[in-house]
Amino acid sequence: MAVTGAASGPGALLTQRLAESEEVKQVLAIDERRGEVTEAQWHVLDVRDPAIAEKLRGADVVVHLAVDLDLGTDPAARTAYNVRGTQTVLTAAAAAGVRRVVLCTSAMVYGALPDNAVPLAEDAELRATAEATGVGDLLEIERLGERAPRAHPGLNVTVVRPALLVGGTDTALTRYFESPRLLVVAGSRPTWQFCHMEDLVGALEYAALEKVEGELAVGCEGWLEQEEVEELSGIRRMELPSAVALGAASRLHRLGLTPSPAGDLAYTMHPWAVSGSRLHAAGWRPRWTNEEVLAELLEEVAGRHTVAGRRLGRKDATTLGAAGATVALVGTAAIVRRARKARRRA
Repeated sequence: MAVTGAASGPGALLTQRLAESEEVKQVLAIDERRGEVTEAQWHVLDVRDPAIAEKLRGADVVVHLAVDLDLGTDPAARTAYNVRGTQTVLTAAAAAGVRRVVLCTSAMVYGALPDNAVPLAEDAELRATAEATGVGDLLEIERLGERAPRAHPGLNVTVVRPALLVGGTDTALTRYFESPRLLVVAGSRPTWQFCHMEDLVGALEYAALEKVEGELAVGCEGWLEQEEVEELSGIRRMELPSAVALGAASRLHRLGLTPSPAGDLAYTMHPWAVSGSRLHAAGWRPRWTNEEVLAELLEEVAGRHTVAGRRLGRKDATTLGAAGATVALVGTAAIVRRARKARRRA
């Protein structure tokens, strides 16, 4: 059994769990730095290095988790790493005689659209576009995974797609809950479904142990409506017309003031909850409820202040709080004025 991205995040948790499993003889841990799981055999290298093929020899299954979705990473560099890394791992796995590769993307690949079924089945069409943070990379990873068995007969590819992931994560969607008001786009119908990191790791373990295969969606049972999220969080809403919200988000991102493109807003507007039926049929069940994960997320983000995906210092947050939440998405008149002045001087 091999895990890439094994030194941190879900990779570290999965490596520890597999190392403790009586069903796994040996765990090969691959990352650019050595992690803390002493029971694993570590190989320190970049997953884009073709030498990884030699390191994978003897492994039956590879779980590829070396994917960069950090908001602070340059988008072009992020895409180059994610796509090249996945290509290399799939090719190396086939060359090393690996039987199965498990990829982890996101339920975001289904797209957030007003006519989505609630919940979405695993075999629903992937209708996302590349307009949201990292989703273009995830769609390309999915395409690589789909093509790999045709290029390498005998190689099985399983894809795990978590709902909104919580548990030491920092994404455009977790930052939504750091705002002074929860943005609601007028006329939208958001549904909120979370996936705790521990449940994702449990699903990855199921896939790694070959207890289930194919395209797998993972998340808490059911979902929460926007009104339930507001009641549970105690954060009041701020409602804006669609044109204002999308226009402001696009403008602020174009000016480099926020890390989140306007496409991220779709996932707060339209449903993209998933059923998880294939994992359920295999006997897997989430340990966390949506309510419990939301409570943990709110605890994690307590004290942070974000506007339109942009983290603020304490001084800025105090100013914005005094100004009121009507500027929570628009980003504050002061920020926009500074951007306009900068452009005129340029």
